[in-house]
Amino acid sequence: MIGGHSREFFSVIAESAATLTGLLFVAMSLAPRHDSTSHLGVVQQVRAAASLLAFTSVMAISLFALASNNNVGYPPLVLGVVGVSFTAASVRSIYESAHDRRLLLKQMSLIVLLLSTFGGELGSGIALIRNSNCVTALDVLKNVLVAALLIGIARAWELVGARDTGLFSSLAVLGGRSRTTGHPVEPSATTHGDPTSN
Repeated sequence: MIGGHSREFFSVIAESAATLTGLLFVAMSLAPRHDSTSHLGVVQQVRAAASLLAFTSVMAISLFALASNNNVGYPPLVLGVVGVSFTAASVRSIYESAHDRRLLLKQMSLIVLLLSTFGGELGSGIALIRNSNCVTALDVLKNVLVAALLIGIARAWELVGARDTGLFSSLAVLGGRSRTTGHPVEPSATTHGDPTSN
């Protein structure tokens, strides 16, 4: 059981996640397509899946938390495991598609964010299963859900072909390394004749 304030929070978060999920499908339909076997294509798929998983995870946890007889710890536990597994699979896919290992390093900020978010869900879920009245664990879960929404939004923004919103990519843009294109600069683009480098 959760208190009135928490119920309001989960209600707002669930509505936000549902709305963003709908907008994500619109963004996916408008996003420029890359060859699914290329590194850019794999990264695009990972970004789309990460956004969708972030939004649906937040929505599912919030909806289960609003069900009066549920222990709020079980949904984040299950979805945390799913999220960590997805992140591990994403690392493998990106690694196998990257001809230059620097390309893998460019995606590490996304990997770290995903692991932190889903790890936070997993940890708070375990704590809430042990003690459903643990205020600290519930507060951590709330913060993680808000962070997941923000991560999903950032990944969706990248998906539609704007910019890589990671810290290092943003600093690179400020430093003038990728002023000529709205897409993140891939080191292999010139090496392997990627048409997106033009």
